[in-house]
Amino acid sequence: MSDHDFEQIFPLGAPNDAYAQFFTGQSYLAPLVPGSVPVSNVTFEPGCRNNWHIHHGGDGGGDQILICTAGSGWFQAEGADPISMEPGTVVRVPAGTRHWHGAKADSWFSHLAFITPGQDVSNEWLEPVTDDEYGKLPTEKENS
Repeated sequence: MSDHDFEQIFPLGAPNDAYAQFFTGQSYLAPLVPGSVPVSNVTFEPGCRNNWHIHHGGDGGGDQILICTAGSGWFQAEGADPISMEPGTVVRVPAGTRHWHGAKADSWFSHLAFITPGQDVSNEWLEPVTDDEYGKLPTEKENS
């Protein structure tokens, strides 16, 4: 499937080149809403995932909200079982949680992403999710 065949309600966006060093595979970024709570549509090609990372924030900020809008993907917090994300799945990632998210090996995946505002909100990128870790997850076909 090419990116032009992937049906979703939000734009695919441009290749996510500014953050490519923190992804395994190709992702795309479509900013949707600017301002104090910017919202973006992030699209992952099959097998694409971001590195482990932590969103930091104080004063109630820094939580990340992910809303799956198309395709099928994974979210995993450190020490927890992976969560299969399908359209309509919403995940709240509390500030300070080490985690990653991305597409299943055989499916495109899109989610809306935003960070709750607060003091000293930042993002800390860590190491990639290894092929061994990722390869242990079921594919979309295996879930069918």
